[in-house]
Amino acid sequence: MSAVGSGGEDLRADLVFEGGGVKGIALAGAYLELSSRGYQAECVAGTSAGAITAALVAVGYSGPELQEIVLSQMHFPDFEDATLLDHFGVAGQTAQFLATRGIHSGNYFLGWMRERLAAKGITKFGQLRDPAASSAARSYRLQVIASDLTARSMLVLPRDAGQLGLDPDELEIAEAVRMSMSIPIFFKPMIAGGAGAGAVSGSGPPHVIVDGGLLSNYPIWLFDAPAGQRPQFPTFGMLLVAPGPTAPLLATPPSAAELPRVGGNIAFLKAIVDTMMEAHDRLYVQQADYARTIPIPTLGVRTTEFDITPAQTAALFESGRSAAAAFLDGWSFERYIAQFRS
Repeated sequence: MSAVGSGGEDLRADLVFEGGGVKGIALAGAYLELSSRGYQAECVAGTSAGAITAALVAVGYSGPELQEIVLSQMHFPDFEDATLLDHFGVAGQTAQFLATRGIHSGNYFLGWMRERLAAKGITKFGQLRDPAASSAARSYRLQVIASDLTARSMLVLPRDAGQLGLDPDELEIAEAVRMSMSIPIFFKPMIAGGAGAGAVSGSGPPHVIVDGGLLSNYPIWLFDAPAGQRPQFPTFGMLLVAPGPTAPLLATPPSAAELPRVGGNIAFLKAIVDTMMEAHDRLYVQQADYARTIPIPTLGVRTTEFDITPAQTAALFESGRSAAAAFLDGWSFERYIAQFRS
């Protein structure tokens, strides 16, 4: 089913959402602007926080509904599940990591995601499958990116579910999104395959799965038509941008007194991961890809800043909405085709 604008233009679009932890609040604002202008999402994809937004869009959440979820229903500190740190300080945090390979279990998020999907009556990828799809990339309306440490490879789920001994149609959407947002050190990795406690059961050996942002934080290429073939409609990517490649990652660098300590082993590992996740894909996006990218300022919010204030949340959401508005005001699909796909 096509969406047609007042001028007769096709308003269908594939959407790709970048990962970025808490900064993903801004993605919902961008989607609200797209939908308010009549754009209809066809296939959607995302990594980490982008996978959360993509999944909610894929199962039918509207722009205003996402706005309500992000601004009124999400309590971000709850995503930091209780750990031994709460009772035994840094020693407990270290023990938690050594026992589970993650400071937080991610169980709260998994339950939260399941509730949001169940409310729309869509919980498994088979419910999003298109038997008439023109390519493997379009076989399912939703695709999420995860990183398989066991096989040293990138996963595009559900189409790569067979590599984990899983049935793509039966793969639970919430579990795939939880795999995609398993920020190393911060969240316990997911185990896919095998039959261990807490594992996503499958027929093959166990695979350790972590955040897709390690390998592809911005899979803008995922739904592209083959070279030489004109796409029917555009892919819009939503990129959570920091300043230029040599500027500090935070809009306002902290003072010496505000700098986090990187003394203990866990703090050291977290600092490595935080810096890597903040900087991923920052240095290079091809000109053709940037032409279809909505760059969203992240206002200095960090990936794992789960103690974000309501004022910061509202500002991030508005940053996404206004960035999408500015992009769409200057967008021309025909100009894009003439410059990059002719």
